[in-house]
Amino acid sequence: MRRVPVGRRHLGRRQLLAAAGARACAQIAWPAPLLILAILGLYFGAAGPLAAANTGVRARDLGVPFDGIPGRWNAITDVQGLEVGSTTLIAGNGPLVIGQGPVRTGVTVILPRGRDNGDPVYAGWFSLNGNGEMTGTTWIEEGGFLEGPVAITNTHSVGTVRDALIAWGLRHGARGEQAWSLPVVAETYDGFLNDVDGFHVRPEHVFSALDGAHTGAVAEGNTGGGTGMVCYGFKGGTGTASRVLGQELGGYTVGVLAQCNCGRRPQLTIAGVPVGKELPDTVPYARRDAPPGSEATGDVGSIIIVIATDAPLLPHQLKRLARRASLGLARTGSTSGNGSGDIFLAFSTANPGADRDPKSAAGTVSVQTVASEHISPLFTATVEATEEAIVNAMVGAETMVGRDGHTVIALPHDGLQEALRKYAR
Repeated sequence: MRRVPVGRRHLGRRQLLAAAGARACAQIAWPAPLLILAILGLYFGAAGPLAAANTGVRARDLGVPFDGIPGRWNAITDVQGLEVGSTTLIAGNGPLVIGQGPVRTGVTVILPRGRDNGDPVYAGWFSLNGNGEMTGTTWIEEGGFLEGPVAITNTHSVGTVRDALIAWGLRHGARGEQAWSLPVVAETYDGFLNDVDGFHVRPEHVFSALDGAHTGAVAEGNTGGGTGMVCYGFKGGTGTASRVLGQELGGYTVGVLAQCNCGRRPQLTIAGVPVGKELPDTVPYARRDAPPGSEATGDVGSIIIVIATDAPLLPHQLKRLARRASLGLARTGSTSGNGSGDIFLAFSTANPGADRDPKSAAGTVSVQTVASEHISPLFTATVEATEEAIVNAMVGAETMVGRDGHTVIALPHDGLQEALRKYAR
């Protein structure tokens, strides 16, 4: 078990998450049953009828071979100063009762420079297929800056989360040069497992995720906005990874966080191996009964990918970086079908103060940028980290039972390893 230092004590990963979760839950006015289930779920991985226990295993622990060199945490938080927080909501079981549950959802937040630094960052975005939502991107396209946290949740909670980001920014004096806010909130649909029409993500859940954001290890699988997601017919969710370039290439770090809810089982490819096709047909997986050739049998899920780097890149270069996430996604088998919302955001924490008014007659600001002739290694790092983040989301996820008894099993670790051995990987 990976152990994480906390002050003078050393807690295991599960105990650490439980302690942090209990503190977060204490800040929220939960109904008593939901509060109890949330705390127990954080400690025991929502064991029993809700979800099998999380072992904290990552893809590399299973011997999956990936290209490139990861950072210390192999997470988006390897980009210095960046913080990630989440609130996970798991409650109820049995038939769907809209407004009551079962609840399998949450919210994940990314603060590019941490809670205490609201300095905007250069950003760019790209939509591989637009059957989804990422608010605030019109201004990113026009102005080239990301001016606050990024949040990812379920499809029907985007409005609540957006408003909560504005409210949190007002409380913390995080509003920028403008007198208005245009937050970035993205979504994927968790309605197969979750009471998505019940609007269970509330402002206090967003505040808790923001206030609890941290550097270091990032929880994966059934966490935050990824709690109720399905990926390639197996349990999906939140995943992350990073790459560090050699000093001869600038020594830059690229980190990726993905909320994975895309693909069909036969498409699943890991390290070049057709894992989805190799797993026995007797292994159950989530699917909808539909006539052959109908939209419901295609790639109807979505994926949100956030790319962070400390390399000094300008907005047009970051859009190029965001496009490369498409290649990392493709390595895992997705074809980005008509029903999929595949939307990617990239930002750079370099060039602090680039958006400040210089208060000079010329009005100029000096910034640095990587020359185009030297940007290709950052493209490669983005592709590699995206691929691994998606696989980490699946390896870290747990079997989950949701609304109406819908069950999505976790990717079988032994089956994955057997497929890798068969192809000498």
